[in-house]
Amino acid sequence: MASHKSAVKRARQSLRRRARNRNLRGRMRTAIKQARAAIPAGGEPSQAALKEAESLLRRAASRGVIPKKRASRQISRLARSANRA
Repeated sequence: MASHKSAVKRARQSLRRRARNRNLRGRMRTAIKQARAAIPAGGEPSQAALKEAESLLRRAASRGVIPKKRASRQISRLARSANRA
């Protein structure tokens, strides 16, 4: 465990950041699953699900939760499957 003041503070900060990142990553994964489930049906619900997933992917990438290229790749694949359906 941390033994000096700055290390204790860093430990607190890392716990808060971890909780925030886990929350965002979980929401992102859920949105991706919902988009994949909605795409075969097509129509407006699939577009809304795709938009939500893209938003969360971009947010996670900009905050460093996932790499930017991974976010781009996943957005591209979701959009491509939506366009095919």
